[in-house]
Parts: sequence; structure tokens; C-alpha cells
Amino acid sequence: MDLLDELQERVVCGDGAIGTMLIDAGIPLESCLEELCLTEPERVQAIHAEYFAAGAEVIETNTFGANAVRLERFRLGDRVREINATAAHLCRKAIGAGDCCVAGSVGPLGITAEEALARDIDRAAIFSEQISGLLEGGVDAVFFETFLDYEELALALREKLKLSKIPSICSLACEPEGRLPSGLTLVEAFEKLTAAGADVVGVNCMNGPQAMVHLLHHVPLRFIFSAYPNAGYPQYHQGRFLYHPAPEYFARLAIEMVEQGARLVGGCCGTTPRTIAAMAAVLAGRKPVLVKASSIEVLPIKTVAPRRLPPTEESLVDRMAAGKRVIICELDPPKTLALEKYFEGAQALIQAGCDAITLADNSLAILRVSNLAVGAMLKERFGITPLLHMSCRDRNVLGLQSALLGMAAMGMRHVLPLTGDPARVGDHPGAASVYDVNSVQLIKIAHRMNEGFNHAGKSIKAATHFVIGCTFNPNSKNLDAQVSRLERKIAAGAQFVMTQPVFDLRILDAMLTRIQYLKVPIFTGVWPLLSSRQAEFLHHEVPGIVVPDEVRRKMAGIEGDQGGANGLEIARDITQAALERFSGIYLITPFLRYSATVELAKFARGL
Repeated sequence: MDLLDELQERVVCGDGAIGTMLIDAGIPLESCLEELCLTEPERVQAIHAEYFAAGAEVIETNTFGANAVRLERFRLGDRVREINATAAHLCRKAIGAGDCCVAGSVGPLGITAEEALARDIDRAAIFSEQISGLLEGGVDAVFFETFLDYEELALALREKLKLSKIPSICSLACEPEGRLPSGLTLVEAFEKLTAAGADVVGVNCMNGPQAMVHLLHHVPLRFIFSAYPNAGYPQYHQGRFLYHPAPEYFARLAIEMVEQGARLVGGCCGTTPRTIAAMAAVLAGRKPVLVKASSIEVLPIKTVAPRRLPPTEESLVDRMAAGKRVIICELDPPKTLALEKYFEGAQALIQAGCDAITLADNSLAILRVSNLAVGAMLKERFGITPLLHMSCRDRNVLGLQSALLGMAAMGMRHVLPLTGDPARVGDHPGAASVYDVNSVQLIKIAHRMNEGFNHAGKSIKAATHFVIGCTFNPNSKNLDAQVSRLERKIAAGAQFVMTQPVFDLRILDAMLTRIQYLKVPIFTGVWPLLSSRQAEFLHHEVPGIVVPDEVRRKMAGIEGDQGGANGLEIARDITQAALERFSGIYLITPFLRYSATVELAKFARGL
């Protein structure tokens, strides 16, 4: 198969994740997956064969991390060429006489340029060694994937071009806004890579199908480009990343990727042969799109004049105990320093009847302005009560306690400890997840500070007055496990409960029956849907959220103002039903679109 000729004439379907398949088959997460090419070749070959049978026309080798730097961690640094050549041979055996392109997978080294310099590592030589092994095995193309650093990718491409003229596919990992961590735009990177000799440029990982479609809006059609999205966001459970891909949903979005100009479409983390089979069916016979408009928008940074108020705060739990209705509104800190709209939204929510603003802590592992800083500004400038989420992902136990002490010093009392989404699924997949403790342990730490002691048992010279919350997912199929975990959180010191968004009235009755005996305030999560696409995105790509078929049917095909109106009406019904059962409500603002949450807050306050 001549890949470049085919891409000129039609859309080509790639394969999906091999790591996901191996881990799902029971291979430990911490194992060297590339070593399996030598130790369990039949297992690896069988996965390639499954993807080929599903309709994939580009099959990647199991060599993403098969470079000397990564392999040395497993004492395999002297077997680079052997592993890569063997991996290519396994692909060849898997496809037999089939017409298919075998692409040698090459990933980043996992170290920075500065670290390589400090360790006297020749990065060019490392890439050259791996690519030589792939060429020895007979690959038809080299697929550079999941690179965040343009300079590292350009270096790897240069080494490949010294060795062979077979097609080069250069794929970056990039956030939906279309800008790399260095500040380089995706389009600028594509232009430079193409000028340097790349035949195909593209994006993979970091984004689910909807985000990938959004990202491709930024890319003009002067490139031949590829798109390999993840299967939405995974759930971290007992040391494993669990994905819940829906093949039909993935295939539907694959068509939209093609409409945005993608010519080579496959899948990354979480995708399986079932995903690829669904995609291959809808992509068969499709021609490349030749006309499209796109642009990258850079928003200006605005500032807000400061205003200071005394750092005092009434407990929301005490207000509920006194028989008052309490409304919490979530308004996540922005991803940029353009804060004016955020503060306008927070004030509008308070004026509409909201009692506190709750701020996520880099939710879904996506970088945002510090919620501690924004919470302090809300409190000091506008007299707004902040409720801060605190994730165990980004800080060790010292950092978590330091942040808690900082909150106490600034007079902020309300905190929601969370385990947090793993860093690898967000916009900085190279960042390390800490997880010194989990949410239950962090609840215990905050509760211990209320007694005047830190985690090490040392006196902090004064007792804090934290009002500690916890989360509960009533949408879970295994509600018993969720109730059991909730019991542990309350036993650890949690004083109130905030739920995942609820879209099904029947869940409210189940929740009332199952957890009211715990005698703690319950804040039911309510999310006003904005469109059919958002309903599908939440249901298929965000762990812990279930949008029932009935609701998705009501939203089906409805976008724009009418979509928002339908979503608001559904949210009103949930809000009224929730407040008939519980005296608190937790209104979630989608993507800073606070107008719908303002309407809901007014509605909740007026009931």
C-alpha cells in the first residue's frame, strides 16, 4: 500500500490503542509493554491482527516507548534494535498478504532537553537507534506520535530523514485551543514540520472525539493531516485507567473530523478494535475535504481593580441546620488570565441568590488559574464565600497541608477534598500525578486540623474551622460501593455531600432512600445542558456522568439558543424535584456560560 498516494485520493482508517488492549488483558500498568514483543509475541501479534480485521489500513508497531532512555528503566537499554525490529516483523505477520501500511511508532523520550544535557544523553542518537531498528524490521512509514515539544519532534524527524525516505507522520499532542506548551500554534508547528520534510502532520492523544473536532477547526487544508483522538476521559480505578468508548459515537465524530480535513483517522488511548471497526465502516469510500475555513483566536488579557473586605465567613452547614435553603454554584477558574468575565459571572450568580461559589482544582487535569488565588480574590474583593475543591493529584501531603493552612490564614473555611483526575489525561500528560493520599485521607487531614494538629501530629497552635465536604456519584451502576465509600468519607470527617450532576428524577428517590440515614446535608448536582452535542459529550466522554436516553432524545439535534432553553427546562425540573427532597442544591456552570446558572439560581431561590 502506498500510503501517500492513497491519502491523496481518499480517507484512510488507522488502528487504535495497543497499550489499552494489553492492559485490559491483564498486563500490569507499570510493565514495559514494548518488551512483550520479545516475551509474548503471540499476544502482540493477535492485537495487530484484530485491528487489521476491524478495517485498519495503517497498523502501528508496539514501540511507542522502545527507545534507550525509556527501556533503560527496565534494564532493556541494550535491546532497542531487537525490540523494534521484532515489533515490525510481528505487524507483518499479523497482516499476512493484506494490503496495509506498517507504521513504526516512535514516541518522545520522556525527558527534557535540559535533563538530557545534564545526563549527557545524545537525543539524536537515541532516536536514530530506534528508527534504525524499525527500518531493519521493514516498516512502510515512521509514525512520530504524542509529542508535546516541537523541538524534540523536529530533532527526531531530522534523524529519520537521514536514514530513509519512507513516509514520515508527525503527530503532536495539543490542547483544543491549538497551541503547544512552548506557545507555538499548531498551524505554525505544522508549517515548520512540513518544510522540514514531514509527509503527514497531525494530532493525537489528550483530546476525546469532540475536542478533536474543535481542534481541527484551527487547521487549514494546506496540509495532509491525521487525527487520532482518545476515547474520552478515563476513570482511574484500583490502579487502572478505565475507558468507556462507544464505537457508534466515536464513528459519528470521525465523520466530523474528516469534514474538518483529516485524511488519516484512527484512535489513541482507550480505543479498541470495536471502535476502529465502527470508524472503518463510516470512513470507507470517503474523499478528502478540499474547502474549509479555520482560524486560531487568541483572547486578550483583562484585569480587574482590587477591592478588600474583612475575611469573615458563615458556615453553609450551619445555615442549613437553621432551616435555610442553601444554593451553591460552581464557576470553575478560567484557563487564562482573562478574569473579568469570571468575576462578572460570580457576582451575577450571587445576585441571583447563590450563597457560595465553588471552584474546581484543575478539573480533568486541565490547567486553570489557582482556585486558592481566585477564591481569595472573590472573598476579599466582592465578599463572596468560596468553596474550594482540593485535588490530591498535584501536591504531596506537605503541599496539601500548606494549602489548607493558607486557606485558614485567609479566613476561607469551605473545602471539598478530591482524589483528582490523573495528570496524563489532561493538557499536560507529561506531568506527574502525586497521589500521596486520596480524598478520604485528605478529609481526615482537614478534620485533624480542626482539632489543632497536622498530619504528623504536631500542633498548629490553633484549631482551624474547616467545613469539609465530600463527593458522591448517584449515577453509578454499583451504588452499594458508592454508599460504602460515602460512609467512609463521613466517618473521616466530611460534613456535607455534593453529588455528580443528576439528569434522572428516579435517581433522586434512590439517593433519598439510600443515604438520608447519614444525616448530613446533601447538595444535588444540576447541570443545565446547552446543546445536544454537550449532552452526548457528557454521557460518552466524562466519567461519572450519565445523561439518560430520555434526556438525550429531548436534546437530540437541538443546538444554539433552543438547545440552551431545552436544557434549562430539564434542569428546572431536576432542581425542583431535588429541593423537594433536600434543602441544598449545587448548580454547575458549563464553560463559564453562567447565564443559564443565573436563571436556575433565581428559580431555586424562588421556589
